[in-house]
Amino acid sequence: MDKSPDAFRTISEVAEDLDLPQHVLRFWETRFTQIKPMKRGGGRRYYRPQDVDLIKGIRHMLYDQGYTIKGVQKLLRENGNQFLVAIGSGDRAAVEAIAQRKAAETVTLTPAAQPRQGEDEMLVGEAKAKPRRFFGLGKSDDDGPVQPGDGKLSRDNRALLQEALFDLLECKRLLDQVR
Repeated sequence: MDKSPDAFRTISEVAEDLDLPQHVLRFWETRFTQIKPMKRGGGRRYYRPQDVDLIKGIRHMLYDQGYTIKGVQKLLRENGNQFLVAIGSGDRAAVEAIAQRKAAETVTLTPAAQPRQGEDEMLVGEAKAKPRRFFGLGKSDDDGPVQPGDGKLSRDNRALLQEALFDLLECKRLLDQVR
């Protein structure tokens, strides 16, 4: 029996609909505070339809557009939840309306701060263009230099390692689908 479009969804239903592992949805809840499923007794999660659309938008930006988690967080900060909800629900009119509103805001910028003619008109966010450091070869500036035998990863390296783990899990999932 199919659920109503307005019905709440469990984490397993959302994971199956979006072709994502459940642990990825739980991880995204830690990275995107905008994802707030309702939790019932025993910690069972129920996602509202707008939560599912937001997750669809996040998934599209991460997997299809090549954004990093930080890039999507920046998109959310600068454009609001409704932008990614509109992307997730496929509402092109809402995406264009938000883009027009954003363009109207940039008109008030000084000429030096205006986007140059011919630049890509994506709203904001960063694709994976930032150079990465290799694990153990350096810490962030506030952590100090790496000491031999220190045995601790910097916060940046832990985040990179976790991101690499999720990338590998996604590769494994795709390979399992092909087999």
